[in-house]
Amino acid sequence: MAGYRRQLYRDDAVVLRVQKLGESDRIITLLTRRHGRLRAVARGVRRTTSKFGARLEPFGHVDLQLAGDPKGNTGSSLHSVSQVEGIDLYGKRFLGDYPRYTAASAIAETAERLTPVEREPSLRLFQLTLGALKALSRGEHATTLVLDAYLLRGMTLAGWAPALTACAVCGTPGRHRAFSVPAGGAVCPDCRPPGAAHPAPATIDLMSALTSGDWQVADATETGVRRECSGLVAAHLQWHLERALRSLPLVDRGGPTGSGPVRSPRAAVEGGHVGVEGGHVGVQGGDKEMTE
Repeated sequence: MAGYRRQLYRDDAVVLRVQKLGESDRIITLLTRRHGRLRAVARGVRRTTSKFGARLEPFGHVDLQLAGDPKGNTGSSLHSVSQVEGIDLYGKRFLGDYPRYTAASAIAETAERLTPVEREPSLRLFQLTLGALKALSRGEHATTLVLDAYLLRGMTLAGWAPALTACAVCGTPGRHRAFSVPAGGAVCPDCRPPGAAHPAPATIDLMSALTSGDWQVADATETGVRRECSGLVAAHLQWHLERALRSLPLVDRGGPTGSGPVRSPRAAVEGGHVGVEGGHVGVQGGDKEMTE
């Protein structure tokens, strides 16, 4: 549009992802407090003389001044970063900690997948993402517990929360032993589809505790229960996303503090079996197949 002048506005945001652009610029993917997910060009940030390049790294909480139409009605879909101040740069605390860095990467990728429409405000997801990164930076809970709590609560915001205290099919209340990803969670004996998984009761209790924020129960769980929980959560999330998350296979899930090789349990679903191995989900014999 001739004569169009880009307006300036401010917002705070979590940096989800950065991409190189040209020789010295970057495209920054942001989850903002008031304007949802958007992308902005940060010019010259890869130069050694850049004043704010270090502030625009993944996982940082920043305050920005952006140039562009916040509603996206006019001008380019890419905004421009004109000013940035660091509020809390969590990424610096994760650089030497592989478990926390990979968990933060999975959180950032999930936040991006749960906001498919740019500039659509999602305050609760922003607060949830920021809170998860804060929890990782403090190290008060096991890394995998923080990640799985984020994934479960993110699915709740998206309307995909697994049924845990009642049958996902008929709604019969109670603690049911079978779990079916396509059915939507725990299922009673009458509704249990062929091939449904049978996780340990402690695994369902852990999923409930992470969803409600009962950290006293969550912190007391054993490694095997956490690993089985992680497999079910990953399968449930990626079933609804209809694609695998690239960062989940890299997450370290070996021990109570997140050390060790990545191996998730297998979960069964209707019409076949879902194999959850390091975050990959493959469905055979059903109506969906999701692989990396």
